[in-house]
Amino acid sequence: MSAPTHGSPAASGGPGLGDRHGRTATDLRVSLTDKCNLRCTYCMPEAGLSWLPKPELLTDDEVGRLVAIAVRDLGVTEVRFTGGEPLLRPGLVDIVTAAAQLEPRPEISLTTNGIGLERLAEPLVEAGLDRVNVSLDTLNPDTFIALAKRDRLDQTLHGIKAAAAAGLAPVKLNTVLMRGVNDVEAADLLRYALAHDYQLRFIEQMPLDAGGVWRRENMVTAAEILEALRPEFDLVPDPHHRGSAPAETWLVDGGPAKVGIIGSVTRPFCGDCDRTRLTADGQVRNCLFSRTETDLRDLARSGASDAEIAERWREAMWGKLPGHGIDDPSFLQPARPMSAIGG
Repeated sequence: MSAPTHGSPAASGGPGLGDRHGRTATDLRVSLTDKCNLRCTYCMPEAGLSWLPKPELLTDDEVGRLVAIAVRDLGVTEVRFTGGEPLLRPGLVDIVTAAAQLEPRPEISLTTNGIGLERLAEPLVEAGLDRVNVSLDTLNPDTFIALAKRDRLDQTLHGIKAAAAAGLAPVKLNTVLMRGVNDVEAADLLRYALAHDYQLRFIEQMPLDAGGVWRRENMVTAAEILEALRPEFDLVPDPHHRGSAPAETWLVDGGPAKVGIIGSVTRPFCGDCDRTRLTADGQVRNCLFSRTETDLRDLARSGASDAEIAERWREAMWGKLPGHGIDDPSFLQPARPMSAIGG
């Protein structure tokens, strides 16, 4: 029997977001804005970017509708709100509230730089937020300014503390090490996380910067991160398989504390990927590094039914490639930078 053709009703092989390589997307990443109040060098230039015009952004109701279709009709079980910086979205609390009222209820998380979390942590928990990931690349105020071009480290640290106090435990910290900038802080950051019972995950820098200056030889690799930690910590591979989680984890000094490393470039996990992505302007991306998108915003605004939107989403995911292809000589960096895609 021949395989279903791309775009056919049977293409996905079922009601969920399957692809032709046997993967099923159950984790939805929703970008709520491309704006950010930091200018981290691996993400966007100091002057910022040309932000999406407001009419092009999904409204709060449109976000709610598309998330509902994903959860109710397409088998999504986890929803993560991202940016840019999602705390800048005025309707964030209402958006989380709407997601938490869905049946079946998805797990709801947020990726943020922490600025503003001191004020919003409790309202977000009351709305239904389950988990939070906070970007923290340094504990040194001067290094923070060099990386983010803003003097706001204290606000990030206060936000992390507020998240833990509000019950968003365990708070996960995401760190990108930059060669010659903050790579000497690997052990300090892990000590900080262990002291406060946070979960630290190092992430290899990916080719998603706005300037397109990423070079593999300048990236701090997963192997180098482990090498930097091992003189001060006893690290043993976690015996539990990570499943579709992106981070490989190690037990620290016998456990139960763990540290994770997301080796997106040198240790890709594409074969286990379970993600589908929705940009702030309503485009489905079936891979973080995809160079194509599927427009759900204009489809929804044209009067399409939920069933029609769901089928278009299935078609978009069915065409997902087997891997991101960073090591392929033909690899081209996506036109959108990380801030405009969503983490």
